Amino acid sequence: MKIGAAFFIALRYLLGRAREGGRYLRGAAAGIALSLVPIVVTLIVADGMIRGILDRYLELGTGHLQIVNLHNRQNPEAALPYLEDIPGIRGVWPERQGLGVLLGSRGSRGAAIRAVEKSFWEDEGAMRYLVTLEGEGRLESDRDVLLGVELARLIGASAGDNVNIMTIRASPGGHFIPRVTVFTVRGIVSSGYQELDAMWCIMTLEAGKQILPETGAAHLIVKIDDPYGGVEVMARTLRTVLGSGFAVSTWRNILRAQYSSFEATRQLLLFIMALIVLIAAVNVSSATSMLVIERQKDIAVLKASGAEPSFTSAVFLWGAFLTGLVGSFFGIAAGLLVGSNVNSLIRAMENFLSFVSGLFNAGPVTILDAAYYLETIPIIIDTRAIFLIALFTILASVLASWIPARRAGKLKPLDILRKY
Repeated sequence: MKIGAAFFIALRYLLGRAREGGRYLRGAAAGIALSLVPIVVTLIVADGMIRGILDRYLELGTGHLQIVNLHNRQNPEAALPYLEDIPGIRGVWPERQGLGVLLGSRGSRGAAIRAVEKSFWEDEGAMRYLVTLEGEGRLESDRDVLLGVELARLIGASAGDNVNIMTIRASPGGHFIPRVTVFTVRGIVSSGYQELDAMWCIMTLEAGKQILPETGAAHLIVKIDDPYGGVEVMARTLRTVLGSGFAVSTWRNILRAQYSSFEATRQLLLFIMALIVLIAAVNVSSATSMLVIERQKDIAVLKASGAEPSFTSAVFLWGAFLTGLVGSFFGIAAGLLVGSNVNSLIRAMENFLSFVSGLFNAGPVTILDAAYYLETIPIIIDTRAIFLIALFTILASVLASWIPARRAGKLKPLDILRKY
């Protein structure tokens, strides 16, 4: 008998009446669908959180690549003439970074001082993520600074206040002594990620050169059109153009620790969710076993009609395949629906739980604390990963049903007919 006949019989079992065994396969398909919803939602949320945090680091912090002058580390601008005619570069900005201590009305706090050209904050990527909460979001003079909202809160600074910034300078005798400079807080800004908002003190490049002359790290920030797919190609191009006198680092190298941590967490979450899928696949095996018991008469008739054991096994393997396919389709569809609306669902859940807690005079409930998470989760759908999840689910369903399907192929028709 042909494979098409085995497929048709398996489809009839799946779509047939409950008393004909269809309830077993449909129940297993429902179990698979339910198990796939959390894994798809986890994938969307994890990818969205990772991309949202990385985008803020890339567009507001490290850039997509950085160039350092190995011969004169305080003069990265020497590379600028070589970069003018390279296609794919969106912008290049000199930056100087260092550490300092900010003193405000509420106390002092260490901060990362970022001195970069003003036009960097007018780039489309920076404007997309940097929000001005108080005052102005632009630096008018070399004595103006922008503070992250969390840093400003910790030192008690507001827009228009003066803050003292203590840095280190080298004396003529080679000793390092503190330098205190007064700046005016031009504005309070937020990246939407509190870890960054608690670190950054932003000033002009000229101000950074004055207070960080010897200790500051200087480099060029480079942004390209495709930071995720084309960064390695651009890095090779820049190394060829600039030669051995300059070091080129991609964001993957600069943020290696954070990126590795994010990826490890993502893989661990997906692994835990995959265990649920495996449990659902075991249910497919149980459903196939029950179907074999229920349809023993059909097996006897097929074998008496000349069906080979491989054909009989193929019927039930096709049933497991269709069960995994249907379960994957509905589970992934439901997961995509939930994952695409996860922000609205979180807000609705927070409102509901806050209402319930208010009945008991408790405070509002926050599911995603902005101190540790993004304020809004970007929706990132990895179609390749979803395809692999569906493929894994179908294969697990088929493999789990291999033993009961083989057992069905080995049944002897005479033994079955004697029972009935």
